[in-house]
Amino acid sequence: MKIFSYKIEHDYGLAPNPFHGYCTLAVCKSQIRNNRNLEIGDWIIGTGSKALKNTYELIFAMRLEEKITFNEYWQDDRFNNKKPVINGSLVQMYGDNIYHQIADSEEWVQENSAHSLKDGVTNEAHLKRDTGGEFVLISEEFYYFGDESPIIPDELKEVCSKGRDFKSPSIPANVAENFITWLETNYSTGIHGDPISWNEHIK
Repeated sequence: MKIFSYKIEHDYGLAPNPFHGYCTLAVCKSQIRNNRNLEIGDWIIGTGSKALKNTYELIFAMRLEEKITFNEYWQDDRFNNKKPVINGSLVQMYGDNIYHQIADSEEWVQENSAHSLKDGVTNEAHLKRDTGGEFVLISEEFYYFGDESPIIPDELKEVCSKGRDFKSPSIPANVAENFITWLETNYSTGIHGDPISWNEHIK
């Protein structure tokens, strides 16, 4: 069991998307989604940052249960509710089921979404970065805290990434195991709070 850990600079419920019974990572963090060392049963966690004013707090943790392609994600009825509705609720607006390819073509479609430009015009920079990760990561065993993010105990803060990229091989096995034990002992799975950056829509 490995932990892939990264800092979250903004949290809209898009990456990760914890809604409709599944926590999914379908956009951003292509270096994790495409990582050949990432295996079923590993954990992906996102911790706070200076940008969110919650350094060393846990925003989410998910145990990887499935890795599927964008086309499989788009076609799977389980994830229809994750297809974005740009004029819908905040949950709908930040749907992450955005990408698929035209039949018998390698051409990508980027749906009108939080990652497209005004009026649904394709954002080429997001498209290139997002589709650079081959897989969509899926979990039903997840903890999403958002604006209720708990402080990670001092003895476990080594799980936090200090750079811009993710952290995994350098997390000692005993720290990783103790972190998961702390998480499972103190919290129940599911959604505990709203995405932190939704405050921008309330102001």
